[in-house]
Amino acid sequence: MNVCPTCTGQLTWVDMYDKWFCHQCKRYVEPTKQQAQIPKSMTLWYGNNYRIRKKVLTVWNKYWIEDPRGRKLGFAKQKMFRLKEDIRVFTDEKMKKELFRIKQQQILDLWATFAVIDSQTNAALGYIRRKALSSTFVRDEWEVLNAHRQLVGGLYEEKGRGLARKYIPGGSLIPEKMAFELNGLPVATVNQQFKIIGDIWNLQGLNLPPDFDRRVLLGSMLLMGMIERQRK
Repeated sequence: MNVCPTCTGQLTWVDMYDKWFCHQCKRYVEPTKQQAQIPKSMTLWYGNNYRIRKKVLTVWNKYWIEDPRGRKLGFAKQKMFRLKEDIRVFTDEKMKKELFRIKQQQILDLWATFAVIDSQTNAALGYIRRKALSSTFVRDEWEVLNAHRQLVGGLYEEKGRGLARKYIPGGSLIPEKMAFELNGLPVATVNQQFKIIGDIWNLQGLNLPPDFDRRVLLGSMLLMGMIERQRK
């Protein structure tokens, strides 16, 4: 693991700056020659662009997480006949190595809160909470909380598009467009791609903080595909 030469904190590679970012002292670090030779597989969940793609012609909800080039990064399958959602993300369809999971915190699913948990450490990366009244009657809205359950942002559908999808005949066919905000600032977009069969969601980071674990946002995208779409 690469560590900061100042505080020995963990370093994460940031492609857009070609530098390492220290999570402890919150600063960028120039790579050494030796570090430049190290594969950056550890930065899997700190990219700026991802895609969630539903597997078609299959029983129940199954999704691939892909990078912009279509390279498969993870595989998720929704469990059937569950009281609480417990979505596991694995490296592939063999489902032998678990990467992270999205676990519902209470049975009442209308206002459900979901924890995004790293499978290796069992540490909560953050939480996602559905805003039930708005999502039911106006537009889809999900709040994002950090690992300490503090509200830090949210995922918000375009207002006019949300009303059209809910109340215009055939509106459910309108692709969804959402903005992801952190501390009141837009930092990414999440857009559904129209398809007659299947479901694709594209994440494009605009100004995502280098230390924000994208699995929290990817978890919300999986919930949009697996949970929110079932209510439409």
